[in-house]
Formats: sequence, C-alpha cells, structure tokens
Amino acid sequence: MMECRNCGGQAEIVVLDLGSAPLSNRYLTSTTLWEPEAWYPLRLVACATCWLVQTEVALPEDEIFTPEYAYLSSTSPTWLAHAAAFTAAMVDRLSLTAASRVVEVAANDGYLLQFVQQRAIPCLGVEPTASTAAIARERGIAIAECFLTAQSAVQIRSEFGPADLVIANNVLAHVPDLADFVSGLRELLAPHGVLSLEFPHLCPFVEEGLFDTAYHEHYSYLSLHAVADILRRQGLAVIDVERIPTHGGSLRVLAQRATAGTEPTAAVASLCADERARGVLTPEYYAGMQGAAERTAHDLLTHLLAARAAGRCVVGYGAAAKGNTLLNFAGVRPNLLEYVVDRSAWKIGRFLPGSRIPIHDEQRLRQTRPAEICVLPWNLAAEVGTQLAYTRDWGARVFSAVPRIREVAST
Repeated sequence: MMECRNCGGQAEIVVLDLGSAPLSNRYLTSTTLWEPEAWYPLRLVACATCWLVQTEVALPEDEIFTPEYAYLSSTSPTWLAHAAAFTAAMVDRLSLTAASRVVEVAANDGYLLQFVQQRAIPCLGVEPTASTAAIARERGIAIAECFLTAQSAVQIRSEFGPADLVIANNVLAHVPDLADFVSGLRELLAPHGVLSLEFPHLCPFVEEGLFDTAYHEHYSYLSLHAVADILRRQGLAVIDVERIPTHGGSLRVLAQRATAGTEPTAAVASLCADERARGVLTPEYYAGMQGAAERTAHDLLTHLLAARAAGRCVVGYGAAAKGNTLLNFAGVRPNLLEYVVDRSAWKIGRFLPGSRIPIHDEQRLRQTRPAEICVLPWNLAAEVGTQLAYTRDWGARVFSAVPRIREVAST
C-alpha cells in the first residue's frame, strides 16, 4: 500500500492504470532508436485522507528533467499570449514596479519572464534544465539553474532578496517532494508577498476523461482541496482562486504566508463547496476514469485501422507529451500514424518515445498531403486549426482524439 506523498495517509484508491509507458518527454535520436528504452509503471491513486491524486511510482526528478529536457513553452503563440495576459493582470493587481521583485519557478525558456522584464521589474527565473535555461539567458533573463528546495530557496533569497510575487505556474504537479518544494516557495516570499500557482484542475481531468495528461513527470493531479492542504502544511494560505481555460480547465490559486492574515475571497469557499458537491472527496468520483480512457484509446485505434484498410494516410500534429501517453496506451505505431510534424527545431529529426514515430517539420505535410491529421495537443486545437487551414486545400480532415474523435475547425 502506498503512502501519500502529502499527508502520509493511505493512497489506495485506484484512479487510472495505464500499464507502463516510457518517459513522455524522452524523445529518441537516430542513435538511441537502436538502444533499449525504459518503460515504467504509470498508475494513479488517490489518498483517502487529503484526496491528493498521485502517481504510484515517483521517479527521481533528475531522471525526468535532464539537461536535454525537450518542452519549450515559447513554441506556442497561445502560451505566449497567456503569459503576457497573466503578467499584465499581476502587475495591476499587486501594483508591481521597478522597486518590486519577481521570481518564477520553472521559468523554462523565459517565455513568461520576458514580459516582466519588458516592464523593467527585477526578476529571476529558477530552472533546473540546462537546455531551457540557456535559451532564457539568451533573452537576457537571470536564471538560477537548480531545482527549488527549501535549501536552494534560502540561497536564492539571500542573493536576490524576498519576492513580492513568486510564480510557480504549471510546476506543482511536477514535484515529487511537495513539502520541500512548497517550503522553498514560502522561503522566497516577502512577508506580504503573493504566490501564484496554476495547474490543471482535477475535475475536468476526471469528468471529461482527459487521461492523456497523465505521465510520469506529472506526479500530482490537483483539486483545490488538495492544494489548500499542501500549502497549509507549509505555513501558506489560499487567498483567491480563479478558473482558467488552459489544459482543458485549470485553476489559478493565489496564496500568502498564513501570518499575512489576508481573508480569502468568496471564490475560495465557493469552489471548495463545488468540489465537495461533485464528489471529489469520495472514492466513487474516480470510478469511471479507467473505462473512459480505454474507450478513447480503442476508438482511436479503430479509426486508424479503418483508415489504413481504406488506404488513407493519417499523420499527427504536435509531438506533445500528452500525445505520447495516448499513442502508447492505444498501441499506435508508424504503420498507423506515419509521422508527426512539430514546430520545435529541437524535436524535428527525432522519434516519439515508445511508439518511435518519426518527427518532421511542417513542410512534410505539403509534400505528402495526408488525408487526415490528428492534433495530439488538443488543448491547442483552436491555434492548430488555424495553422493548418491550408491543408483543407487538398481536402485533409483535421481531428483530435481526446476525449473523443472530433473535428478541429479552422478560423
């Protein structure tokens, strides 16, 4: 029986079992393609005490977030627009000026801090992967190249000063040692500083069957209840929450040191009540997740087999981690999905982990004119649909497969 990584309780409620899978961001080269590939169990369980949903096997961070880690936030115009809007909102809400201090944890390639920097607000990124940290530095952004821990936070604060805003968007789910990480976040904060957390919300994940966002680097799948408990244990308190549309439905949580004494907004109690009413704090809430995942995988496989039998070429768009979870669980290989195109220069010429489907640049679409294109990062479907409008010239069908097969419109 697994011990919960947050509260130490019994995490024994099975939410999702995807068998085993390779690391979703461990792309293969023409050399590693011929080497053995490690697959690890991928099973999610919920704790019946604090209701944190988590991977049953927690791989070491440095096994996943290697110097060659491949995810670059700046490749998506949608994410850049989101980062710009977030920065503007926080600057206005917190009255940030050139006298303020901003720290972003998991700064990636500087996609967000570039907007803070443009406003002449002193900022620092914390980023453990060398490949993305180097790109951020090329943008002129100062980077502390390390994992955030309670110990590293003390050093960062001593050199940079306490932060008026600490940004930890889309990173809390990627942390195996929650206590140490959140303690580090608290250490970075000024006495009345604000912490911003964004993360995919557990409710759409479960209720809409968005199982492909399960992979090893997502150690946790978060409700407001679980996050409030995680923060409380390290002396932090939720002061506001907002639903946002990213990743099929996310939360933006604002928190402060509990000693700041800020009263939470009505939105906090409202969302907690909504989660309770939905059944998030009951085992029954999670009972349908496995069946939904299997139906989605089977429907995609059936569709691809029918296309193959009819002689239609089907390819993928977007070499996304969520796509790798889907393809590997469904058992899709290059004989059914011939190739995937991507806009990241780093990924082009490599192969998807597990399925070993080759990755090409977008020019390949014009050269081969496939009959169908499956958009793997369905959360960017609107953006991708517009980018692929030209493929309608030869009658290509553009679709996504999660939570079900559906057309992707061009605008």
